[in-house]
Amino acid sequence: MNSPYIPVTKEQQDRMLNTLGLTSKEELFSAIPESLRLKKDLELPAPLSEYELKKHIRELTQQNFDASWNLCFLGAGLYDHMIPSAVKHILSRQEFYTAYTPYQPEISQGVLQSIFEYQTMICELTGMDGANASMYDGATALYEAVLLAHRQTERNEIIMARSVNPQYRRVVASGLCHSGLSIKEIGFEIPTVVDSSKSDGKGGRVVVEELIGALNDNTAAVVIQSPNFFGTVEDLKAICEKAKAKGAMVIAVCDLISLGLFESPGVLGADIAVGEAQPLGNPMNYGGPLLGYFAVKAPYIRRMPGRIAGETTDAEGRRGFVLTLQAREQHI
Repeated sequence: MNSPYIPVTKEQQDRMLNTLGLTSKEELFSAIPESLRLKKDLELPAPLSEYELKKHIRELTQQNFDASWNLCFLGAGLYDHMIPSAVKHILSRQEFYTAYTPYQPEISQGVLQSIFEYQTMICELTGMDGANASMYDGATALYEAVLLAHRQTERNEIIMARSVNPQYRRVVASGLCHSGLSIKEIGFEIPTVVDSSKSDGKGGRVVVEELIGALNDNTAAVVIQSPNFFGTVEDLKAICEKAKAKGAMVIAVCDLISLGLFESPGVLGADIAVGEAQPLGNPMNYGGPLLGYFAVKAPYIRRMPGRIAGETTDAEGRRGFVLTLQAREQHI
């Protein structure tokens, strides 16, 4: 068998066995049944140079049909964006990449600052007062938002627009199936074709009249996505006003890239903003893990899951960062 490793001498082997109190190396494998033991050398190829190995790996990857050289139209919150090389460079800088978990601030200022900057950006985009860092993905962020609304209002019904990402709706339905909470889904408008080239532009929006009619004194939250699954912008402000009149909270599912152009959900009246942050600079990771963002107005910060990094000063008045809140253990 060709091997790039330096062989162990008989003397070294005997010394190791003596240290372990064994007489032969076969005793090391005594727990493995005889029928399962390999009786021959592994048929491994000879070692390759760096150039040869890269060439071989490239040939293997070209057998795959992936987004590197094909267009992907699946979308649904997970996108193949171009990620500038500066992103990896910034992530690996010592200022932000301290090698420790954030709950010991004296040796983890870098990662605490990066979390703080991320939270600040999410709040600025969503118009919210606080953001965590972070959720597993957009779907689980929405599920947690629904639970927050239930705990806050002590009500048991969720109104969900059917124009919300169907994957998100399935996750929420699975999580709530034994919780005692009910979900009422509201349909969306079918476009009216004006002529063969265009429609009235309303297609895909939630049926607002049906949503308003479904509001009652047991409604904990209204879940609305804008731009929704069909790419249509909802009238979030009007929906927020009607929901608030009934004492219900509003959870807005938003694409963060779109919030660079559209008015933020916080300004329009939403209480919670959630969604997928993968398009900000993460690869698709074969569909996951991803990055769910979660932001809320000030009254709900202490009900938010996850952890929150905050800015402070040390005993000498110098700027520093700490974990301000840890509503749920998430370090490991």
